[in-house]
Amino acid sequence: MPCWIESRVPLQPAPPEVAATHDREVSGPHGPITIRVYRPLGSGASDTLPALIYFHGGGFTVGDIDTHDTLCRSLANGARCVVISVNYRMGPEYKFPKAVDDGVAATRWVAEHANELRIDVDRLAVGGDSAGGNLATVTALTARDTGGPKLVFQLLIYPTTTFQHNTPSTKELAEGHLLTFPIMKFFREQYLNGPQDQTDWRASPLLATDFSKLPPAHIITAGYDPIRDEGKAYAEKLKAAGVDVQYVCYEGMIHGFITMGKVMDVANKAVSDCGAVLIKAFKK
Repeated sequence: MPCWIESRVPLQPAPPEVAATHDREVSGPHGPITIRVYRPLGSGASDTLPALIYFHGGGFTVGDIDTHDTLCRSLANGARCVVISVNYRMGPEYKFPKAVDDGVAATRWVAEHANELRIDVDRLAVGGDSAGGNLATVTALTARDTGGPKLVFQLLIYPTTTFQHNTPSTKELAEGHLLTFPIMKFFREQYLNGPQDQTDWRASPLLATDFSKLPPAHIITAGYDPIRDEGKAYAEKLKAAGVDVQYVCYEGMIHGFITMGKVMDVANKAVSDCGAVLIKAFKK
């Protein structure tokens, strides 16, 4: 496991208590997909709540629902919503676009089983960090173009939006800030089938041709993150297409900071801010 993932785990706060959580398997095109469902503290089992479908980060190669358990618990409590964390397939065993297929399938399954999950299908959002942010964007694009489900929001935390990795921040911050260009290249090689996949919009959503009629988005980047400009560029694409976007760059932060709340107060503030943004989005 690359050192930047290993280093993040002990930097997380203790997992907060939630009202309930359980794992289950749902059907997908490549076999069962494990999801973890969180209900926020103070909610009842019969309460119908809005929901966030969340995709963890890890370069499409590492990480899982356990590495992001604390974050998902915090988002559930902070946003007073159900969070469904998706354990999608990753490289190198499962190449692109299997992670995309799992993300779309899990989202559709959640919408189709909204009554069973006690969630409001009209208040369904997607979100994720890093690679998970990529999957959230692609899921939103796919849902728009294939008849649903209707999504009301995107929470994108330092999303990677192009596998070409040719932005100024990638060159400027290629070394020395935890996530490095050699690590990015390693992830790219593990996930993609070859260079031809870099220009497929399902891998590089920044290359999609139409950004209109997508759900509103809250996009976070970090000042010392080599993929900073990818998130900013995606925000600009959405704004140009008339999508309501809030873009925030945490100037002094590095990639992965939002799961480092044990040692960084700004990480906890960012999580709290995400919760507040989701509450507002679910009220619209």
